Amino acid sequence: MERLQKVIAQSGITSRRKAEELITEGKVKVNGTVVRELGTKVTGKDRIEVNGVQIEREQSVYFLMYKPSGVITAVSDDKGRKVVSDYFQDIVEERIFPVGRLDYDTSGVLIMTNDGTFANELMHPKYKVDKTYIAKIKGIPEREVLKKLERGIMLDDGKTAPARVKFLSGDKKKQTAIIELTIHEGRNRQVRRMFEAIGHPVLKLKRERYAFLDVKGLNPGEFRELTPHEVKQLRNQAVTQPSKKRGQN
Repeated sequence: MERLQKVIAQSGITSRRKAEELITEGKVKVNGTVVRELGTKVTGKDRIEVNGVQIEREQSVYFLMYKPSGVITAVSDDKGRKVVSDYFQDIVEERIFPVGRLDYDTSGVLIMTNDGTFANELMHPKYKVDKTYIAKIKGIPEREVLKKLERGIMLDDGKTAPARVKFLSGDKKKQTAIIELTIHEGRNRQVRRMFEAIGHPVLKLKRERYAFLDVKGLNPGEFRELTPHEVKQLRNQAVTQPSKKRGQN
């Protein structure tokens, strides 16, 4: 069962706040009866009318996308730049949105859906969902420097949670290194700021994995539907890993 105002908002006819106003104003009926109480819960079998018109419920959809670099993680952009939802316009009828965010210049795993409950479960601050990044950085960091990331490092918005770090390779001639970093937080540009804090700015960044998902078999800009089993696994992983740290990336 879901809250009535949430179901109305998910149908796409209005925002959740406006849906709450419509309910309190007596403009919403459930199975022919006016409902004014916020928080009323409904099922998929209930008939919901707003201003005398029955709403159409969208079927929940879930996609795994290989987000390219140079694309905004949003459904629209006031500057006219390409956004991730542009890739789905001719294929998906439902209004979908990204779960969390990836920076404009970061590529990799991105989940797209129209299921707000599912998205909130994955992004909720009290749950851990690992995100693994592959970063090409300037310079070759010493092991002791990388340990700072493992212990958590102080940024301008507070100390990060401990991360898992793996040195993959270094190029002494070009003075660059490839580092794998796994975190469960997701502050704005967090990975880049973490590397900047240890004196090794990011030159290129890709989100390699989101939980157990990766983009193997996909090219940048391509996507596939998540299987029902994958969706269930993601839900289970979110709700079974409580954390005291905030998280989303």
